[in-house]
Amino acid sequence: MSAVVTEKKLKVVGTSPDRPDGVPKLTGTAQYGADYNLPGMLWGKILRSPHAHARIKKIDASKALKLPGVKGVITSADLPDHKFEYLGAERVAQNFWHMTRNIMAREKVLYEGHALAAVAATTPAIAAEALKLIEVDYEVLPHVIDVEDAMKPDAPLLFEDMITRGIEPPPTKPSNISKKVEFKIGDVAAGFAAAEEIVEMSFKTAAVHQGYIEPHACLARADADGQAEVWSSSQGHFVVRTMTAKLLGMKTGDLRCHAAEIGGAFGGKTVVYVEPVAVALSKKTGHPVKIMMSREDVFKATGPTSGASMTIKVGVTRDGKIVAAYGLFKYQAGAFPGSPVMNGCMCGFAPYDIANVQTVGYDVVCNRPKSVAYRAPGSPISAFAVESTLDMVAKKIGMDPIQFRLKNIAKIGTPTVWGPKHGHAGFAETLQALQKHPAYTAPLGKNQGRGMAVGYWFNGGGESSSTVNVNEDGTVVVATGSPDIGGSRASTAQMAAETLGIAYEAVRPIIADTNSVGYTQATGGSRVTFATGMTVINACNQVIAEMCQRAAKIWKIEAENVIWEDGSARPAGKRAGEFPPLTFREIASKRTATGGPIVASASINAEGQAPGFCAQFCDVEVDPETGYVKILRFVAAQDVGRAIHPKYCEGQITGGVVQGIGWALNEEYIYDKNGHLENAGFLDYRMPVASDLPMIDAIIVEVPNPKHPYGVKGVAEANIVPPMAAIASAIHAATGKRLTDLPMSPPKVLAALDA
Repeated sequence: MSAVVTEKKLKVVGTSPDRPDGVPKLTGTAQYGADYNLPGMLWGKILRSPHAHARIKKIDASKALKLPGVKGVITSADLPDHKFEYLGAERVAQNFWHMTRNIMAREKVLYEGHALAAVAATTPAIAAEALKLIEVDYEVLPHVIDVEDAMKPDAPLLFEDMITRGIEPPPTKPSNISKKVEFKIGDVAAGFAAAEEIVEMSFKTAAVHQGYIEPHACLARADADGQAEVWSSSQGHFVVRTMTAKLLGMKTGDLRCHAAEIGGAFGGKTVVYVEPVAVALSKKTGHPVKIMMSREDVFKATGPTSGASMTIKVGVTRDGKIVAAYGLFKYQAGAFPGSPVMNGCMCGFAPYDIANVQTVGYDVVCNRPKSVAYRAPGSPISAFAVESTLDMVAKKIGMDPIQFRLKNIAKIGTPTVWGPKHGHAGFAETLQALQKHPAYTAPLGKNQGRGMAVGYWFNGGGESSSTVNVNEDGTVVVATGSPDIGGSRASTAQMAAETLGIAYEAVRPIIADTNSVGYTQATGGSRVTFATGMTVINACNQVIAEMCQRAAKIWKIEAENVIWEDGSARPAGKRAGEFPPLTFREIASKRTATGGPIVASASINAEGQAPGFCAQFCDVEVDPETGYVKILRFVAAQDVGRAIHPKYCEGQITGGVVQGIGWALNEEYIYDKNGHLENAGFLDYRMPVASDLPMIDAIIVEVPNPKHPYGVKGVAEANIVPPMAAIASAIHAATGKRLTDLPMSPPKVLAALDA
């Protein structure tokens, strides 16, 4: 890959032009998953379990099928079963035996809201009435919600044959522990023996939802020839195609998927829930079928991130050098294996240069909806525990928390606990940006405190594709396979304009369906501007080469004597100055006479991504009478590599902070004694609103990634990692009370103050 562009002044990259999707969204013409309709369309609805754990003895849909207007009912019996096997890299492994049972319960229901059956009818009201007529005979079983309870030897088992993976020799008895992971470098015991101070603490976090505004929705049409088409709200329509085709036993090429506009996701729409059901109903009825989740469905049946129980132990010398660290992480997976505990084990101590580190993680099933990704999945959870402990270490040795971290911060060449060495800078620079901020040393008042923390995320590369089409008037269509959930249409258009040397306004970015562009992994992992952006740049460079060929034809000279500068072809070498430059538009206008359409495509399995690093501090004020925590100020510095669109970068940083504030202070799933979710709606699931928030100062730090032509690292996730620990440390500074259980809601704060 070419070196980072530094030799010329950038004209488009680094500016903040209007977003390409702005007008459709402002005027209400943008189409989301629920906005698509087709002639003859039926309405699908899904029957969900009222029990947290029960064996399904019988499902009788005969009465529902007799209801006028009902055209079809499906259960798990209508879907193919799958072999029990884990596919893919361990960190993101998938098991379709589990996935098909999450889409539609088979032997048992494993959480309240678990799908059991689905109906297609001529109206939503008839479909809802039909659900009431489906009779299910349950054998209610004991359930378990908490991760610690699920790990007990006498806990109710979700799967009677689950043997923990990752332990040698394997256990002889089944349990709810799906997997154990462990990472280690150095000699941890010797490190702790050499420590002059040791701090050990335990923590708990609650499961929290991504909180996207738009519920899951899709429209599916299955044709008589076996082919099908899906329009859905998703972070990856290629993922929808792959999973839906596999789950239904279809050929991949028989399913065409379109990316609707997306009303929020944050990792929660990287999997499928309703798409396979809608396609199956369409196949059965011969009609298009539309399914929309309710808000209650979203909370009860789609993945939050994990809650966790953790213990952290850190040993230091009195001059502030960390000599040993240990982390024990127990993550809720929900009803099926696959929590981000491996990420938590890898990310927790990743910002630091520590010679002796050990992390141990457990992936534990319990009677909750299956966990899925939420912005830097796994990292915010472990960071809450690690960073809170480090704050106590710094206080114990009397060291400023930023200076303490700078003394121990990872550098290029520092080994990670999972093996590879850090290959990028940017960590220390974000801490130094906080140090220089005038608010860091500003005086505080009564009941006020200041806390800081850092966060790490891998960032992603992976498979992406794009096509660049040049129109005769010099405008360009950039088609990618990446749904835009964070500004990628703008960033790819900017990189295309910069590379080609044309105006941003001349580029029209679109998201092509799965039949119209090459395979592209989901939008997630802060990968799109990096990986998909490289395919756009590569395709644009192909266009430039072709434009030079066309100019050579027009001038009747050799192509080797043509160069491209500032959006124009110019004669060079021995023909330099012989002809006036030909602009991009002029060459495009002569495409027919010079060889026909000018089109280029590029695909990549991108490597060379650089991790995200974010450092933050905040000031809080605690009301000693109510326990209410008011955020007074929040400052977040993040290394983004290079900010392609600075305003979007600021928005990503601000958004991560806001979600972290909610995670820290209010958000949690609350279950009753029967395993029923008591706050399945935005009225009772308390997310922060504007009046809860301070002005957030986003500091963009730019340490370019040398493996990307424009220095991109990714900006969407590291920002959600530090807030919980920063707020906990600020509360401790204000009150002298260290809270270790999220959320730090007023009742918990007040209880700590009164203790």
